This record gives sequence, structure tokens and C-alpha cells, in this order.
Amino acid sequence: MQLIWLRSDLRISDNTALSTATAQGPTIALWIASPEQWQAHDDAPSKVDFWIRNLHDLRQALERLNIPLLIRHTDTWQQVPETVLEVCRMHKVQTVHWNDEYGVNESQRDQRTQSLLERSGVATRTHLDQLFFHPGTLLTKAGNYFQVFGQFRKACLEHLHRSLPTLAHPVKPQAPLGIASDSIPRHIEGFDTPAKALRDHWPAGEDEAQGRLSRFVDETIDDYQTLRDLPARPGTSQLSPYLAAGVISPRQCLHAALSSNRGEFDSGSQGVRTWIDELLWREFYKHILVGYPQVSRHRPFRAPTEALPWRDAPEDLEAWEQGRTGFPLIDAAMRQLLHTGWMHNRLRMVVAMFLSKNLLIDWRKGERHFMRHLIDGDLAANNGGWQWSASTGTDSVPYFRIFNPVTQSQRFDPKGRFIRHWLPELTHLDDKHIHLPVKSSGLFDTNGYISPIVDLDSSRHRALAAFKALPASTN
Repeated sequence: MQLIWLRSDLRISDNTALSTATAQGPTIALWIASPEQWQAHDDAPSKVDFWIRNLHDLRQALERLNIPLLIRHTDTWQQVPETVLEVCRMHKVQTVHWNDEYGVNESQRDQRTQSLLERSGVATRTHLDQLFFHPGTLLTKAGNYFQVFGQFRKACLEHLHRSLPTLAHPVKPQAPLGIASDSIPRHIEGFDTPAKALRDHWPAGEDEAQGRLSRFVDETIDDYQTLRDLPARPGTSQLSPYLAAGVISPRQCLHAALSSNRGEFDSGSQGVRTWIDELLWREFYKHILVGYPQVSRHRPFRAPTEALPWRDAPEDLEAWEQGRTGFPLIDAAMRQLLHTGWMHNRLRMVVAMFLSKNLLIDWRKGERHFMRHLIDGDLAANNGGWQWSASTGTDSVPYFRIFNPVTQSQRFDPKGRFIRHWLPELTHLDDKHIHLPVKSSGLFDTNGYISPIVDLDSSRHRALAAFKALPASTN
């Protein structure tokens, strides 16, 4: 008997571990809920709910293949090895398969599980599935992990030109095993059920993920390099929750993008090439997670930036979290996050720079807030993005580059459509004044909209002074 231990790979198609397990013999599937661990990792209620909804869809798909899905519960990952072993003994499992995950806690959990199983006579097989390349196989000439995305991207493309990662073999139905699937929990204690509007915005299932990919490739990808910066336009794939939960694979995304561009990486559609770069950014940050594990432990990649004099400003932090900063683009973006569990990528950078630079509040507080609300919350991508914006990370933006939320708003939401959607109290303002309402003809009556909580110029100089005071090698 083979066992596939499902984690962030909630799909049938192009699932490396599942495909390999079923090719080797009769297979059962296992999924383990660990709510206390999820809480320790600040996983968002919307994200946990998304897992559960996708599990319902996955169970039906597995049952059509006669693969029973077993559900187990542990408080934390400390109990996972014994739980997996117990299932193996109950069903006389010979080999356990799983797809690799990345991060310090994940690696420790998997190493402990592997050690216990093999000591107990159960074989284990781990598989590359979330990434195109095993971490550690793409290194600099000096034998180190890349720290600059451009160099990492070049190495990736050289390998991909030579050989594309292949899709896993389709899973065929197996003979019935006479083992009943367990019921999927409707709710996980400690995680509130999201609002219906949020759940409706993110339907579960592989069919939904594949449909989004197809529509994006057919209708939008060629203009992606322009549309991706416009928050009022549906210019992105909105596949990130499905990638984070493993409802779709990065290989499927890459193959679909290349198919629409005649297999070309270096010519043809600029939109396709730009979107493939986004897949490689995702890859880059997961490699960083393995090569520089301090980023999994709430440490900055660039150690000297630990000395930055972050402000203890709980009122400013709360205003930022709730979308009450007095800067419409910032507030609209933060409300989008609260209501949909997602935020437009450019706005993630804008609000992160505003918190870490203009407010000079520790980026880790913003990173945590994002994880607690993002349906696509991913440690590597979230940490990488925050450290990039805060100029504490690998390949990060120079400390003196600070997005101005007003000019960003004027440039990327010139008609104020995104702002008006999320800040209806400002719909009466014209296109010129909606980007900074307090300058509206000298009037401060904006239907109760708050005045800016910080002066952009003076706060920018404050941030520059803080970074300049660090050791020269940091700047």
C-alpha cells in the first residue's frame, strides 16, 4: 500500500507525489489538520477556509479514482510523525510519498516524520512539486545561493531553455480498496468563517483554477506588463490563492504561458515573458527561504538593518491596518485586503513602503498583518515582498527609493476608480482631488474622511536618515 500525504498540493492533475504513488500500487491519501500550528504561523481564516473548501472538491475527485481520503487532527506539527506512522500501521503502508515544502518548521516536521517512518520500516519518498528546481541546484559560481533576482532569473532561463519541467503522468482509477473516506470538517476551531462575499470571490476546485488560467492566457496575458499595475482593471491572473494551496501547479502555469507564446521565453509576447518572471520571483523567494533560513525566523536578510530605529506607534499601525491613514490609495488597498483576503500586487508594495518608510514601523508587523488576512498567504513570497519593500531583504529596493502614495495613485489609478470602489465616502470628489482630499479647494469637509496621519516629505527624510545611520555596507 502507498500513502500520499497531502499538504499544500490539493489537486489531482500534475501532482508529482500522487502520480508516483499511484503508479507504484494501491494508494490512500492523508490530510492532517494542525490548527494550533496554523495559528502560530498566522495563517488567515480565509486561507484555512479555502483549504477546507478545496478538500471537499478534492475528496470527490479522489473518490472517482477509488482513492480514499483520510483526515487526522493534531494540535501542532510535533504530533505529525506519530500520526502518520499510526495510519501506516493501520493500513499496512509500505511507502509514504509527499511533495516538498519549504521553511524551517516545515523542514523540521518532514525530517522528523521521515526519520520515524524509516526507523519503523516504512519507506519515504519526497518529490519536487512546488518549484521548477530543487533548492541548492541553482548556485552562483562561488557555490552560494543567489541573492539577486536578475542573476537567478538568468540561471533559471538557461536551464529551462535546455529542458522544461514535465507534467506528472495522469492518475488512473484504481480498484476499490474497501476503505471509506473520512468526512471533511466544515469548520476549524479558532478560525472564523469568512464572509460569503469573500468565499464567493474565490471558488474552490481545480476546475476553477484551470478556468482562471485559461481565461487569463486567452484574454489578458499579452497585455499583462501594462495591466498588472492598474488596480482598477482585472489585469492579473488572480491565481495566487490556488498556487499557494497547490490547487494548480507552477508547471501548469508555465506550460500554458509558453503554449500561448509558441514556446518562446525571449521573444513574442512581452506580457507572457513578464508573467513568467513573476513565476520565477515566486521560485526565487522559496530558494531564499532554504538558503538563508534566518528569514523564516523573523530576521532581516541584511543583518545590519536589525539596528533600524523602528517606531513604536500602535495608533499609526492600527490606522494603517484599518485603512484610515488619510491617503486614499493606501486606505483603499487595505480595505481591499480586509474584504477580499487579497491585495493587488503593486499596492502590496505601496502600502508596505508606506508602513516601513513613511511610518517607520517594523516591517514584521506589516508582514504579520498580511499573513493574518491573505487568502494567498505564503511565507516565502510574503516575507520576500515585505523585505524588498522595507530595504532589509535580498535584492531589495534601494533604501532611498520610497513610493509616494499620492503620485502612485495619480499614475496607476488616474480616474480614481479603484479608490471610489473601496472609499465610497470620496465619490463626490473629482479626479484631481480624490488622490489627496485635504487639498480639495482648501476644504477639509470630505464626508468625515480622515486627514493624513503623516507628512510625506518629513517622514521620507526621517526614513532616509535612519538608513544612512546604518553601517555603510548596508546602504
